[in-house]
Amino acid sequence: MPYLDETVAPVPTRTDHYEFTMVDAALADGTADRQCVFEVFARRLPTGRRYGVVSGIGRFAEGVARFHFDDDTIAGLLEREVIGTQAADWLADYSFGGDIDVYPEGELYFPNSPIVTVSGTFAECVVLETLALSILNHDSAVASAAARMVTAARGRPILEMGTRRTHEEAAVASARSAYIAGFGATSNLEAGRRWGVPTAGTAAHAFTLLHDTELEAFKAQVDRYGTDTTLLVDTYDITQGIENAIEAAGTRLRAIRIDSGDLDVMAQSAREQLDSLGATETRIVVSGDLDEYAIAALAAAPVDMYGAGTSVVVGSGHPTAQLVYKLVEVEGRPVAKRSEHKGTVGGKKTAVRRHKPTGTATEEVIVSQGEPEERPGDLKLQVPLYRDGELVHVTSLDAARERVRKRLISIPWEGLKLSPGDPAVPVVAE
Repeated sequence: MPYLDETVAPVPTRTDHYEFTMVDAALADGTADRQCVFEVFARRLPTGRRYGVVSGIGRFAEGVARFHFDDDTIAGLLEREVIGTQAADWLADYSFGGDIDVYPEGELYFPNSPIVTVSGTFAECVVLETLALSILNHDSAVASAAARMVTAARGRPILEMGTRRTHEEAAVASARSAYIAGFGATSNLEAGRRWGVPTAGTAAHAFTLLHDTELEAFKAQVDRYGTDTTLLVDTYDITQGIENAIEAAGTRLRAIRIDSGDLDVMAQSAREQLDSLGATETRIVVSGDLDEYAIAALAAAPVDMYGAGTSVVVGSGHPTAQLVYKLVEVEGRPVAKRSEHKGTVGGKKTAVRRHKPTGTATEEVIVSQGEPEERPGDLKLQVPLYRDGELVHVTSLDAARERVRKRLISIPWEGLKLSPGDPAVPVVAE
């Protein structure tokens, strides 16, 4: 799918007041046009994480393309005295004209990885800070959590179903990021319309309660959708629910879903019952507050598919990727913040990931103001996204999804553990 969706236009005032304060003051003192470089990176990974997954690059690209100010927006900023007339004139003509380099969507990142590099005038770059961080912090947090769940599932598919647990727009972005990370489908129809993410869903407990009996509800669903459907069997008694499901659909029923109780025990019991009824091909789907740890705990259970919701959309306890957007270069001169615990390294960065001949990643090398020495097996991590204000890099969700899969195979197996530990790949500054 292409990046740009004509029905979704970002609002440029969904940003922080201080972006405009800086632009206004820089225009007034003549520094607004200084050539600068900003970088997006994480000083550290969230506690317990060994890698992060880059997501949201497509949405960021879309946001930059549509980051413009109409007359009403500028009039409102003037009326509220956010900006003066000089800044108002500048915003009226605003269109990003610089360069942006990125880790492509689906790439892994580690502490200090230069995920995004924005180059241009101070003013045109600084107003993109909140746009970049609000998108990338959310989407990368979701993708990072979702990737851990995919690893824990050991090849079993996962359905993203967290739409009702977050803001309506965050739900669409979460479905997109979860799909990039390896989820099989989403319950969110807007993600399907906007991004082409596969969608799936059948019925909730309300549909069963609507009918006089559970059997009538199951028959109604099967009459409409055939046996290629999933019946929710835990509204009342699960054992009777499974009996009713097979009576309504026969032994060719595609799947049952269990949404409550001790899922390990319930899945074992359900498998035995289905097999005894002759429904040996009927699959078992489980859901209900699943995160990567709960999924991993079900590894030995006869589960065929998982449904994950709340934990996905909140980043499984880490709702932000802790990314920052920092100025690192002014007119070719490295600049750095020196404050304790929040310092930065000056200069525009480039990065490569080094690999053994077997393909296993060994380290990520970051160089300030230069290029790493090229070695066999090196993967150059950044690609151009914008050049002179023009979008030059467009990818598909399937390409990003395949990138995640390949990168997770490439890191040492210890890096896939759910337990806390060092980053899967050490980051080295040269």
